[in-house]
This record gives sequence, C-alpha cells and structure tokens, in this order.
Amino acid sequence: MSISEEGNEAGGPDWADSTEQAVLDAAIRRLSTHPHWDQRLVDLAACDVGLTPATIRLLLPYGPRDLAALLSHRHDDLTLVQLNALGAKGLKIREKITLAVATRIDVAMGDETAVRRSIGFLALPSQGPLSGRLIWATADKIWKWAEDASTDFNHYSKRAILSTVLASTLAVRLSAGEAAAKRHLDARIDGVMTFEKLKSRVKLDPEGALSRWAGAMGRGRYGDRIKTETAPSTD
Repeated sequence: MSISEEGNEAGGPDWADSTEQAVLDAAIRRLSTHPHWDQRLVDLAACDVGLTPATIRLLLPYGPRDLAALLSHRHDDLTLVQLNALGAKGLKIREKITLAVATRIDVAMGDETAVRRSIGFLALPSQGPLSGRLIWATADKIWKWAEDASTDFNHYSKRAILSTVLASTLAVRLSAGEAAAKRHLDARIDGVMTFEKLKSRVKLDPEGALSRWAGAMGRGRYGDRIKTETAPSTD
C-alpha cells in the first residue's frame, strides 16, 4: 500500500505505513465531530495530516474500507503484543483461546467509538466480504498464537467457529457490558471445545460434505482478493 516515488523519502513503505497510522489516528479524533465512517471522514483525516486529495486516494484507494481494515489490523497487532508479553506457556488450549479473545475485545474497547462506527459500516451488505475477511484474519492470528498447526478441515473449522465467537462477544460487550461479555465468552468457548472433542471422534471422508465445506471456506478466504488485503492491509 505504498506510493512508489523512487528517490523521494515520502515514497517508501515506511512512509506509507506511518502515514496510514497517522490518518487512522486523525480519523479516530474526527469522529467526535463527524460521526460517520465514510469517505468524508477519510478526507477530513487526510487534511488533518497534510495530505492532498490525490495522495490520500493513492494511499487509501478504497477509503473507508481501507480505514476499517487499518483499525482492525491495529487491534490485532496490539493484541499479539499483549499476548506475547503475558506468555502462554503452560496454558491449556481453552485457556489460550479465552485469554486471546478477551484481550482482543479489551483492545478494541480502547477505541470504542471508532469500533462502533466501523462495525456499523462493515454491517452494510456491500461490506460483507470485507467484514468476513477481517474477522477471519483475527481468528487466524489467534489460532497461530495458540500454536495451532492444523492444515486440513480443522484449520478452516477452527477459524470459522472462532470468528463467530469474536464477533458475538464484541457485540455483547458493546451492548451489555464487560460482565455479560465474559459470561457469553465462557459459554461460547464451552461450545468450541465441545465441537473440537466431537471432531476428534469423527473420521472425516476427504471427499465428503465436510471437506467440500472446508474447500468453500478456503475459496471465501483466499478468493476475490482486494487491495485492502496486504497481510492484510486487509487480511
């Protein structure tokens, strides 16, 4: 997502990355006076950091979509920093996933207004594919942090299930508060662990329906890539 201007110090990837973050910070501040996650918010934030309209359209060609991706990836990165600092040695898989989801939700709540606005934007039918990719990316990073090495059907099923846990827990936190979100998370994690135990007792047919479903999940995850998916700048 960099602007290629060889020989210009403002053209490298470091400049692009730092400028994206500056625009995101400016957009978060602007939400107090412009409470809409739209192109106007992007333009106002760009103006605040001294970017021309032409430059911001090169940097964030998908406007509010790119901005939503930047926010999600920032929260993913901050979550991993916190989790790595805490460490997970000796924790059971259930404990790891519960800790990771709770940490990710807490990080998101640090930008509560921005999260509410971006979720409203991502809830639009036209933003469904992007929303799915972002929540999948978060689930994928959590499972990798938990040292999941699955590559078959389990790889997709784990991420699909955790995606629903992440989305629903965040929704409960925003609507009903921290205590309700904790109860919800504990109940959903019970469901995840139950499903994992069930799968361990079932012999999957590589050519069967579950395998085809996993293939469809993979196509949904890796197909139709868009600009905002640069590891990710939307993934």
